[in-house]
Amino acid sequence: MDAKNTITIIDKSKLPSRHVTEGPKSAPHRSYYYAMGLTPKQIKQPFVGVATCWNEAAPCNIALMRQAQAVKKGVAAAHGTPREFTTITVTDGIAMGHEGMKSSLISRDVITDSVELTMRGHCYDALVGLAGCDKSLPGMMMAMLRLNVPSIFLYGGSILPGQFRGNPVTVQDVFEAVGHHSVGNMSDEDLEELEQVACPSAGACGGQFTANTMATVSEAIGLALPYSAGAPAPYEIRDQFCMTAGEQIMELIKLNLRPRDIVTRKALENAATVVAASGGSTNAALHLPAMANECGIDFDIFDVGEIFKKTPYIADLKPGGKYVAKDMFEAGGIPLLMKALLDGGFMHGDCMTVTGRTIAENMESVKWNDAQDVVRRTATPITPTGGVVTLKGNLAPDGAIVKVAGMKKLKFTGPAICFDNEEDCFEAVTKRQYKDGDVFVIRYEGPIGGPGMREMLATTAALYGQGAGDKVALITDGRFSGATRGFCIGHVGPEAAKGGPIALINNGDMISIDAVAGTISVDLSDEELAKRKESWKPRESNFGSGVIWKYAQLVGDARYGALTNPGAKGEKACYADI
Repeated sequence: MDAKNTITIIDKSKLPSRHVTEGPKSAPHRSYYYAMGLTPKQIKQPFVGVATCWNEAAPCNIALMRQAQAVKKGVAAAHGTPREFTTITVTDGIAMGHEGMKSSLISRDVITDSVELTMRGHCYDALVGLAGCDKSLPGMMMAMLRLNVPSIFLYGGSILPGQFRGNPVTVQDVFEAVGHHSVGNMSDEDLEELEQVACPSAGACGGQFTANTMATVSEAIGLALPYSAGAPAPYEIRDQFCMTAGEQIMELIKLNLRPRDIVTRKALENAATVVAASGGSTNAALHLPAMANECGIDFDIFDVGEIFKKTPYIADLKPGGKYVAKDMFEAGGIPLLMKALLDGGFMHGDCMTVTGRTIAENMESVKWNDAQDVVRRTATPITPTGGVVTLKGNLAPDGAIVKVAGMKKLKFTGPAICFDNEEDCFEAVTKRQYKDGDVFVIRYEGPIGGPGMREMLATTAALYGQGAGDKVALITDGRFSGATRGFCIGHVGPEAAKGGPIALINNGDMISIDAVAGTISVDLSDEELAKRKESWKPRESNFGSGVIWKYAQLVGDARYGALTNPGAKGEKACYADI
């Protein structure tokens, strides 16, 4: 096809890239593109940003550069001009258990902001975004919703499970092995062998931890192509998904089908549904409200909780179950889970997706697989209610959240043992300075107080490794990893740094948690809490400058997604319409 015919495919007169490619005034801009080897034909075509979170920080992101090349081939084959760029990631598996975890949640918003700035600065017309590790998935999808240009999300894929003496293992097992080692149940040699075999390939953590939870969300919410979020990173079929995404983005430009046409209130409910049904990460209750904010939709932790409450838990995935993402993909992928939920009446089938078809239309060709036991029908669930539950009470007026998938005990009452940071708690756990029945309280780890709302996997995994996982509970205004299991309640709000009730608890106060009734309370009267609040004083932040300090000045409550900007409600003009 010649250049003239290519120009007629998509009219650039209303696309953002016209500002840097069209007319005499754009001659200086075009000269830069000629410097990079582009032809006049390529400059006349729509510009598609191909954004990746590639880096050498961890296996989660290492395969993204290769996959981006397949996306670019697809864009070019469909007569678009791809422009590749990268953004940061902070990988939780490496940041976990030390000061580095303060960077994790903050990176979500930095990713969104940096993708927005790159797209705005260069006037790209559409976006294909590839992400691997936990916060990079919502960060990339939030950028798509904020910019509202035609967009497709691609997950880089999960890691393959390791093998340790004939048993499949994930990084979760390594974190828990630290606990085994601390009480003498694992030798130095065994720990060294396990750490060397647990992560055998590129890809993000294999269980239904945060990365795979948000990957599942990407398909259910309509921003990813069917099946694309399930294929493990090493599988060559990922290149086919990437090529197809590159071609399909050009169709979305022609249709002017935008992310906010796709991510509606119903789509957000679909997303919450697959989280609950798969026993997904509690972090979804933070990221879904943040994504909703970019669309101007009110959808907080309690809205997420209402969906969780009525959704059956049907996917037997780690950490609560026995299977990993690879098993899910080979059983039928995320569409199999979605089909079970749609057939059971738990999903909105009329939501639009990046295929240009609705969820229901996409599911028409999905056949149920009776030869697998990873995903069940909704009529025969693992448990009748979701794998994740929101809580509320005098200890958490603004809510809290717990993953109950795989838990046998759903109620817990015990005395508080309080810590003002994770390190002190981890030290107490390592030295076994606790009793069965205790409720650990880790506070001043919220979005402002941390700052950065750290995850507590190192501590919870150590408890599990010591055999105390079901004998104690832990509550925090921070977060938990998607790999956390046990009675662990996060996102307690208001956070301690704002004088929330969690800041007022003393050692020995009796705390009651009921994941059936959805309550969390401390055995103190309103009068006693008010009296303690009068003597409470805000703590000085550990950071006085830099990005973590800046984040603490901007960030809002976990209930609403730990937001750092007003979202679409404060928007004066949409980027896609410049």
